[in-house]
Amino acid sequence: MITGGRVFTADPSHPFVDAVAVSGGRIAAVGAEAEALADPGTNVIDLGGALATPGFIDAHVHPASSGLDKLRCHFDDAVDAESALAIIAAYAETNPGLPWIIGAGWPQSWFANGCPSKEMLDRVVPDRPALITNTDGHGAWANSRAFEVAGIGGDTPDPADGRIERLSDGTPQGTLHEGAIRLVERHAPEDTIEDVLSGLIRGQEELLGYGITGWQDAIVDRKLQEAYVRLAGDGRLMGRVVGAMWWDRTRGMEQVEELVERREMAAPGFSPTSVKLMVDGVCENFTASMLDPFLGEDGEPTENRGIDFIDPEELKMIVTALDDRGFQCHFHAIGDRGVRNSLDAVEAAKDRNGLSDHRHHIAHLQVVHPDDLPRFAALDVIANAQPLWACNDDYQAELTQPFLGPTRSGWQYPFGSLLRNGARMGMGSDWGVSTANVMEEIDVAVTRTGESGQPLNPEEALDPIDALTAFTFGSAFINHAEADSGSITVGKFADLVVLDRDPLREGSFRETKVVTTIVGGEVVYERT
Repeated sequence: MITGGRVFTADPSHPFVDAVAVSGGRIAAVGAEAEALADPGTNVIDLGGALATPGFIDAHVHPASSGLDKLRCHFDDAVDAESALAIIAAYAETNPGLPWIIGAGWPQSWFANGCPSKEMLDRVVPDRPALITNTDGHGAWANSRAFEVAGIGGDTPDPADGRIERLSDGTPQGTLHEGAIRLVERHAPEDTIEDVLSGLIRGQEELLGYGITGWQDAIVDRKLQEAYVRLAGDGRLMGRVVGAMWWDRTRGMEQVEELVERREMAAPGFSPTSVKLMVDGVCENFTASMLDPFLGEDGEPTENRGIDFIDPEELKMIVTALDDRGFQCHFHAIGDRGVRNSLDAVEAAKDRNGLSDHRHHIAHLQVVHPDDLPRFAALDVIANAQPLWACNDDYQAELTQPFLGPTRSGWQYPFGSLLRNGARMGMGSDWGVSTANVMEEIDVAVTRTGESGQPLNPEEALDPIDALTAFTFGSAFINHAEADSGSITVGKFADLVVLDRDPLREGSFRETKVVTTIVGGEVVYERT
């Protein structure tokens, strides 16, 4: 029994109740009916005036890779380039036997033009290859030894889906963008299944600590799929998970039948029923797919409209085939052309296959052309929002707005407009690109401000109830899980979160902490 405060149910028939009763791992009663079930043997959680909610569901997250990053060289305690270099140096010294130094988590704002040099990394790792990916995973920092091992020099061509940052004479500068990362990465030691499993266990701990009881893993390859099945098989998978299997953009349509076969490798609590399609890159390195060109440093249009990682006509064929075989399509789309290409592909699939309930969804949605806002509802495409980025920060001031211009900057993260145009919305963190802290995510969704205090397109702010609903019922709907989770409704799983205050009354989500996380009626996390 949970009582002594408010319970947000995410059930529109009674959005708030005073109590909820749990029996047999499911919601037995809510409100007065719940209180009537209590007897002297009932285990009672007293909210003390705080708020309880349904378990949060993260619709776009990378727990295994993010957990593995935590176990390697990572920059949680870094504040700038020099402190990051000190962490790398200490990690290299502590691990003299590692053939490569692998890490993740530097923000582009720490470096001029978002591009760290190989010489900086050479200072702390001169003797072996080093490859450190940035916070969003769309760029990587390599040292001279890594370029040597990979055989990359001034005459190495850029891959079709990426770019080697270069000095004026054409030699590698030290930063790799998008598909160019693979030119070095493929020479590094592969993660073992035990590595992946360790990362997944560490990542799950992080998610449960933030009240996340279910999620959609946004990149699932065969090794991670095996890790999920193993974790579920021995009872250690606590969350309810949908896996988005990775579409390899370097291969062709033969993957469809392979994915159909892989879909059978499931387990209780893990369903690999979605397919991740990486449509474009990101704005900060000019690989987001844009309808109009990026601007140059002089404010004038360039020739660069970003990159379509998947040809738009091919994307239509892929989505139509996946839709026909019963898959959900999970799109990464940052630029307005990337979003439009994704919507066009879903429209082509519906024209060919007819209506379905696959619940295709587009994640990120940084720049959306106003003409495309009504198409989400018309095509039953769900907006999968990652709200932490919807604020003014160094990325916006230095790496984004100058190259988008004022009009397109005003189209960024149009969450309010999407809801006003009838779109369904779920939410995700994209951890480790950002924090997995749902309270911080919701705070930005409702204030549109970050640490700078300057709002980004404040007219796109969400009502707190809409944001909470997106992170619970909305994401459950994406995962086809709304019959059993996403709201506190009699008969559903008792997946619940207890907070340390009521942020709806106190007006602040950012300072709010998760006290207890409950999955299926069992406490799986308690804050100490």
